[in-house]
Amino acid sequence: MSHTLASSPAPPRKRMWPWLFLLGYGGLLAIHLASGFDLESFLQSGVRIATPLLLAALGELIVEKAGLINIGIEGIVLVGAFGGFAAAYQLESLYLGVIAGMFSGLLLAALFGLLCVTLRNDQIVVGAALNFIAIGATGLLYQIYYASSGSAHTLTPFGEIGIPGLERIPLLGPAFFSQTVLTYLAFLLVLLFVFLKGKTRLGFHLEAVGEHPRAADAAGIPVGRVRWFAVLIEGLLGGLAGASLSLASSNTFNEEMSNGRGYIALAIVIFGRWNPLGIFGAALFFGVATALQLALQATDIEALKANYPYLQMLPYLLTLLVLTFSVGRARAPSEMGKHYHRE
Repeated sequence: MSHTLASSPAPPRKRMWPWLFLLGYGGLLAIHLASGFDLESFLQSGVRIATPLLLAALGELIVEKAGLINIGIEGIVLVGAFGGFAAAYQLESLYLGVIAGMFSGLLLAALFGLLCVTLRNDQIVVGAALNFIAIGATGLLYQIYYASSGSAHTLTPFGEIGIPGLERIPLLGPAFFSQTVLTYLAFLLVLLFVFLKGKTRLGFHLEAVGEHPRAADAAGIPVGRVRWFAVLIEGLLGGLAGASLSLASSNTFNEEMSNGRGYIALAIVIFGRWNPLGIFGAALFFGVATALQLALQATDIEALKANYPYLQMLPYLLTLLVLTFSVGRARAPSEMGKHYHRE
């Protein structure tokens, strides 16, 4: 009798997230209908703002999974924004601008790979140096080619593409199914990363190199090549994030327009617990927080208008709070930030 009780399987745990989703969705819909506040536009703006954060965070995720940390993602986003804008403006093609932005990010990431993967320099120091290089290089080029003319340089950004039927879903339709092509691409990349993480040899190799590089090397996994691959993918995604910033979220380039988004992407990876779906949710959280800050600045409340610098602090305060409450419960790859020396 006791053996039967001991070996009986535990009852399945109930999944609470569908009910929480329905409850939250119902609450938002009720607020939207009762208050007259345009929640649809607010959420749509939040998702659009989250897109470059999500792309940059996915790039940082693959690097950290491979056992590296690159705080130079801030600089990669910035050069991607400039390269994307400059190419789109000169060549009069948004899609060529996206390619140029990705290539710009790739070049800066390759410098990180050379200095940290091949030459094994300190990753934090190199990342910080890359950020300064990006600020100086983009600022100088912008002053030479654009600011010196004294006229505004703008272009027509990517427009929203509605998915028939789905875009009419109350609240969530405009937010997720009436977005730019770059936002849809970010959504697809999240699904791709989920598939890579659990279903492919590449996902296993990244996990092995980030957790036990010596064992991975003994099993025949080329640690250096896997890390180089991760760095180059981060460059492409970080450059794409920058191009999204200048070609979809904005219609021009401004000096230092990355404005800390790379650092927030680092926090998003931690907040999302190194999981693509968690990162997706964390990016939406920060995007909506930024949209809230902008919405509060646009109100007619004089106290908020007069203290707008404090409102601009909101996303960064949330970053600190998230890091405070997430670091202890999240587990980073065990070899993250450590060099591997083959004996």
